[in-house]
Amino acid sequence: MILTQISTDGQMMADTLSVMEPGRQSIGLLDLMIKGGYMMIPLYILFVLAIFIFVEKVITLRKASKSPKHLMDQIKILVQGGKIDQARMLCQGENTPVANMIAKGLERIGSPLKNIEVSIENVGKIEIYKLEKNLGLLATVAGAAPMIGFLGTVAGMIRAFIGVAQEEGMVSPKLLSTGIYEAMITTATGLVVGIVAYLGYNYLVTQVSKLIHSMEYTSVEFIDLLQDK
Repeated sequence: MILTQISTDGQMMADTLSVMEPGRQSIGLLDLMIKGGYMMIPLYILFVLAIFIFVEKVITLRKASKSPKHLMDQIKILVQGGKIDQARMLCQGENTPVANMIAKGLERIGSPLKNIEVSIENVGKIEIYKLEKNLGLLATVAGAAPMIGFLGTVAGMIRAFIGVAQEEGMVSPKLLSTGIYEAMITTATGLVVGIVAYLGYNYLVTQVSKLIHSMEYTSVEFIDLLQDK
């Protein structure tokens, strides 16, 4: 009798666990991304765009931020020796914002110092524009992604409650909770994309500011060199 009771209790426990088991299954990342709905598509596009802009700007800034110290030392020696053409060819071979500014200044040697300074500033403005290109777009992604995520959540909540309203009789908690968590996926994704884009934007702005400071310092050093010449 006791063995029969134990066997019955064990069978009931096994049945209970088998019923609960499906609820314990974890949801994969891919499943979450799919269940987020159609509003996930623009978020994916914005994420890819943010990564592309960040990588492209990092490569550009690394090429542009080569240390100009050795360049200025060589330019100083060549200019003081009267070898202007060689100095200009040296700058053209570097192909960096600092080198392009100095090359323009070397082309204007013989003109009034004020004209040389203006020419260098104009080239500097063009180079700064190239460095800052697409940074505004990255900032837009950082601001737009969370808002698109919130919009997706609101739309998902509306669909969930419409489904609840159309149900007759008692509403299943699973129906409501499933609609809500699927709607919240877009908010989480939007915040992730926005945070990544925001951090990338601030990092790039910092690097551009450092490079602009280096350009200004080098241009002042070059003007001083011409004054002493």
